[in-house]
Amino acid sequence: MSHLRASLRRLIPPTPLSRRLATQSLLFATAEGTFLTGSAVFFTQVVGLRAAQVGLGLTAAGVVSFLLAYPAGKLTDRIGPKRMWAVGALVAAVLFGAWPFIGSFAGYLAMVICFEIIENAAGAGRNAYILDVMPEEERVATQAYMYSALNVGFTLGAIIGGIALAVDDLTLIRWMPLFTLVIGLFNAVFIARLPRAPHDIARSSSGRKSTGVRPTGRGPLHNVGWMLSSFFSGTMWTNQVLLNVVIPLWLVQATDAPHWLLAWLFGTNTVLCIFLPAYTSRGVKTVSDALRSVRISGAFFVASCLITMATHNTAGLLTIFLVWLGHVAVTGAELYFSGAGWAFQAKLMDPARRGEYGGVAEVFSTLGGRWAPALYTFLAMSWHPAGLPSAGWLVIAGISLLAVAGFHPSVRMAERFLTREGIVDGPATDKVEAASTAS
Repeated sequence: MSHLRASLRRLIPPTPLSRRLATQSLLFATAEGTFLTGSAVFFTQVVGLRAAQVGLGLTAAGVVSFLLAYPAGKLTDRIGPKRMWAVGALVAAVLFGAWPFIGSFAGYLAMVICFEIIENAAGAGRNAYILDVMPEEERVATQAYMYSALNVGFTLGAIIGGIALAVDDLTLIRWMPLFTLVIGLFNAVFIARLPRAPHDIARSSSGRKSTGVRPTGRGPLHNVGWMLSSFFSGTMWTNQVLLNVVIPLWLVQATDAPHWLLAWLFGTNTVLCIFLPAYTSRGVKTVSDALRSVRISGAFFVASCLITMATHNTAGLLTIFLVWLGHVAVTGAELYFSGAGWAFQAKLMDPARRGEYGGVAEVFSTLGGRWAPALYTFLAMSWHPAGLPSAGWLVIAGISLLAVAGFHPSVRMAERFLTREGIVDGPATDKVEAASTAS
């Protein structure tokens, strides 16, 4: 029992600021999770849209968000990360108040595009704020605790949304966004009350020539290593496509596993993503540590493909176990790459241009992974060369290995760029932040 209590204590962030950031993640995810749980019913039965219209709107919003990711990052650097985050969270919360009054595709399209732009701008501020305000040695651990809190919040939101759906009252579903509005307002106030980060202080003061804030050297669009590593990051994050799209489709169409197993798959993923991020990210302090985590993530990715591939020829309890095990393996890929990604953000960004670097990362990671739902689904479900019904899984596994292989030279290239530009004063592997002590 004492070991259990000690394990549970490790799930609590160790510092007051990290606990506040985890609490904010819980608030945000509870609000969003409640709406997302009932969104399919809301859009189709309340707003009156067809499924194709819902998909078209989300695609359009994704395209607009992609085009504006870089400008949003630059704006974050200009006005300060906390201000960007707080204002974005406030506007996003207020937008939920308009959802009950949307009754057409045109209104839905305008809303979903505006919402995507605002949320992405808030996310740019959030990411830059965390890197700016947390001490270097606490950044990865803090983001791991926040990731756990997000999963707890989405679980709570799913429970609340599920209760609303169980009532089966469209009037209640119509006004459910107001619940998200209220929690979202609390979230915005909570963010506004967080301590200001160094860049926020610098932007609001008259002394704009503060050391460590004024950018030096060229920006991320000249940093080929950063752009390439962001691209490969997008490819590695296609583990989420396996998790949420391909393995569930495979279960339904290519195996004899019962459909109720889907609930266990997603439940297992949620539980693991609550309890394990602090463990899988532990010890990730340098770029070399992060690259090791990338390799581990790639191994889990390949293992998931091979295990799931085997279920085409199994039956009964063995199929159930292997599909579940394949889903657990892809969760391992998610968790280990999360820790690596947080370390790369902390170590490979110019401290004075974190918003801009984040915007570039968003653009190139989108290019590196947005194609995956269509390609992976085709490979797993429809590509059968030489009569091999599951050969597509080998190609998917190969894509992940190429991403792992590409990560290493691109990350080292990004390090050399930072050194050449004078952003760091030596090899960036273990001390990228040496030039940003003011941050």
